[in-house]
Amino acid sequence: MDSIQNSYGGVDNENEVIFSLDIGTRSVIGIVGKYINNKFEILASEIKEHDKRNMYDGQIHDINGVVNICRAVKESLEEKLDIKLTKAAIAAAGRALKTQRIKIDRDFDISMEIDVRTIESLEMEAIQKAQEMIDKTNENDMKYYCVGYTISNYFLDGSFIDNLEGHRGNSVGVDVLATFLPHVVVDSLYTVMNRIGLDVMNMTLEPIAAINVAIKKNLRLLNLALIDIGAGTSDIAITKDGAITAYAMASIAGDEITEEIAKKYLLDFDTAEELKIKLTKQQTQKFTDIVGIEQELASEQILDNIEESIVKLAREISDKILEYNQKSPSAVFLIGGGSQIPRLAGFIAEFLQMPPERVVMRSSDIIQDIEELNEDLIGPSFITPIGIAITAGLTRDKDFLEVIVNDEKIKLFNSRKMKVSDALILIGYNPRKLIPQKGKDFRYYVNGKLYIAKSGFGEPAKVYVNDKPSNLDYSLKNGDIIKVTAATQGETAKVYLYDCININKKVNVNGKDISLIKAIKVNDNITRENVLLRDDDNIITEEIKFVFELLDSMELNKNSTVTYSNGVEVEKDGLLKENDVLLIDEVMPKKQNNNNCLYAIINGEEMKLEHNKEYLVFIDIFNYIDIDLSKPKGKLILNVNGVKADYYQRLFNGDNIEAFWETDEI
Repeated sequence: MDSIQNSYGGVDNENEVIFSLDIGTRSVIGIVGKYINNKFEILASEIKEHDKRNMYDGQIHDINGVVNICRAVKESLEEKLDIKLTKAAIAAAGRALKTQRIKIDRDFDISMEIDVRTIESLEMEAIQKAQEMIDKTNENDMKYYCVGYTISNYFLDGSFIDNLEGHRGNSVGVDVLATFLPHVVVDSLYTVMNRIGLDVMNMTLEPIAAINVAIKKNLRLLNLALIDIGAGTSDIAITKDGAITAYAMASIAGDEITEEIAKKYLLDFDTAEELKIKLTKQQTQKFTDIVGIEQELASEQILDNIEESIVKLAREISDKILEYNQKSPSAVFLIGGGSQIPRLAGFIAEFLQMPPERVVMRSSDIIQDIEELNEDLIGPSFITPIGIAITAGLTRDKDFLEVIVNDEKIKLFNSRKMKVSDALILIGYNPRKLIPQKGKDFRYYVNGKLYIAKSGFGEPAKVYVNDKPSNLDYSLKNGDIIKVTAATQGETAKVYLYDCININKKVNVNGKDISLIKAIKVNDNITRENVLLRDDDNIITEEIKFVFELLDSMELNKNSTVTYSNGVEVEKDGLLKENDVLLIDEVMPKKQNNNNCLYAIINGEEMKLEHNKEYLVFIDIFNYIDIDLSKPKGKLILNVNGVKADYYQRLFNGDNIEAFWETDEI
């Protein structure tokens, strides 16, 4: 033992020895080994049964009870090897996992192209919805977090699509299968290790440990199912396309068969369990029931009597495989003590409609790269504990990643390649904050017709890892610092009055520009200012459209001759076009009465100008408004219908007049 003690006890070689603990419902298995020339050699092992129900379905219930048995396993191994064990590799039970399938749909702007960021945000939202459903159905207020997920399908406008990227549509959807592990499972395992003086060198999931040695990575391109049939539950791991795509659990296992034997033959549980194990080893069974009657029966006869419970277990396992794989896999591998139940493999093959030779039991002797496996460790029950040790050797010190996300420190269970998106899911980051939002479209009406000004999109979310620009798909390392700034919403379009109407629409009459816009109302308020409109504003314009309207507005005789500049006469009901150049012959004013009046808009106010003149000219307005021309107060603004005024130009009904001092004062 000196060579072992020296290799482990030396500071330089301390990490060469691996101590793994498989803490099961019925027993605790400890293995100590080391890698020699790329092969794992088991130096010692120890198995101890629980003396009471310390665990239920793979979860610790009595910490002190588990501490005692784990300490006994540890001390026994230390005595065998004459070493001090300080670190251990452990695994969380697959039966502690919860799997939730969920489909979500999200409305989408058809004008946008679906990009990777949108897809990742959609996946994040689905996982968070799955988390909410797990939390709602959790009766023990147990906190779960996602340790893995797989995408079953994408949807575009409600129809299945293989890849959303680059498409456009009104809605996008995703169907996700997410797996969650309760914090309490990890916490309780760490507590046990701490109480027996062990640091956790590595932690994995039991299905991962088992599949790492039972199904090598080069086989995971195939669609395979690994079933670990224990005492209380049957854990299922499914591989496809090179990855573990799903975990599941059937709620019954070996104890279902034991209980059926106990009922059929009036046996206590321990005797029934012993009889169940012997069914695979002996053709005839002898036992004494609880009333003292000795019986001797053929194993096949006993199996016939309990076949209904075997069928029930096979159907439950098969249904779970079909639920999470959507079809029968290419092959099924059975491990764990319950996998040895006679006829079970055949019934599973029948329910999955597979050839019987494709449903097989795996034993620990199929594990590659292991040196001199002791006969005591050969069997389907030892795949998981050996897998825990080998997995620890391959991925030591990689059980958890500790990162900081927006100043919050979190731990990620390193069961696969962890990305920035996984960290955001764990902190509950709203995935919709990753996608830029379109600003609100602006609506307005011009002369009863609806117009819509489209708004732009905001900026997408920015992701930084260690102060460098990154993305949601970045593979995290221990100690990474992540900063995420939320996407923004685009600004609502700004629309001004002059964007909606042609304020400069005019014609030229006898060398002078005449505005065709007589009046403008915004929500019944007269204005000529280029005001900023509000959503749903209603704009009404009063325009001169026909020649006869032009004559009337200029108060000219309707019989006046109107021609284009080329001499072609214009009909009185002719439609005016912008920038027409017109000549009006013998401009004759309409006959005026003595008490004439003229209606005009002066500085935004509609006014009635009464007079006794034949007609008013621009300079006359100073008789109606309060403005002192003798004391300049800035720049003098004098306009008629938006055009600079001539003091002696004639005024007409409806003219829009501006006359004021423009100053720099606010």
